[in-house]
Amino acid sequence: MKIKDNIASEFDAFSENYTNDMIGCVPYYLKLMSSITGMLPHNFKPVNILDLGCGNGNVTAKLLHIFPNAHYTLLDASQEMLNLCQQQFRAASVEYVKSYFKDYDFKADSYDFIVAGFSLHHCDSEEKKELFKKIYKSLKKGGIFSCADLMVNKENPDHPALVEKWKGFVKTNFPGGKKWKWLLEHYNEFDKPDDYKDQIGWLKDVGFQNVEITTQKEYWTHLQAIKV
Repeated sequence: MKIKDNIASEFDAFSENYTNDMIGCVPYYLKLMSSITGMLPHNFKPVNILDLGCGNGNVTAKLLHIFPNAHYTLLDASQEMLNLCQQQFRAASVEYVKSYFKDYDFKADSYDFIVAGFSLHHCDSEEKKELFKKIYKSLKKGGIFSCADLMVNKENPDHPALVEKWKGFVKTNFPGGKKWKWLLEHYNEFDKPDDYKDQIGWLKDVGFQNVEITTQKEYWTHLQAIKV
C-alpha cells in the first residue's frame, strides 16, 4: 500500500477495513474510544453533536446508543468515509459535511458536544490552536469537547521508544511488515501530534476552565474539556 497525495485520498483508500485497521494499528484504541462516552457527566444530554473527522462513524455509533434523539453533524474530508456513515445511520438525524477542519464554518453557540476521535493529529500546532478557538466558540455553555489521540510531539525524547513499541504492536497484529511500513510512511507524511500538556494549555488559553485527562496509556490520551 502506497501513501496518497493528500489526507482525504489517504482515508478514501483506508476506508474499506477502517475499524479492524484502527484496532490493529492504534494501541488502546478501544479503551480510548470508550472513554469518549464513558467519562461524560451523568446528567449530560446533548441535543446537537459534531463529530470532527468522523471516519466510518465509530464514535457516532457509540454515541447513538446513548443519545439516539440527538442531531449529529458528521464532518470528514473523505467522501468514502462519509458514504460508509450514510449507509450506517439512515435512521438517525444526521447531517454530512465533506470538509477539512480549517474550511468548516463553526457557528457560535451551536453544539452541546464536539468529539474528535483520532483526527486532530493531522493538524499542526498552529492549526490546533485556531481549531480550539473555533470549537470553544461553537460550543454552548455547559458544552463538552472530547478528544482521543496520540499526544506526543515528535521532538519529545520519549518519542523514539514509543514508535519502537508501536512498531511491535502493529507487527504482532499484522505480521510481515507491510502494514507497519505504510503506517510509518503515513505518520511521517501526514501526522503532526502535539504533547498533551501543550494541548491542555491551548484549550485553557481559549477559555476552557475545566480540562482533564480521563484516560492515558503512555501518550495515547483522552482529554475532556467543558465550557463553563
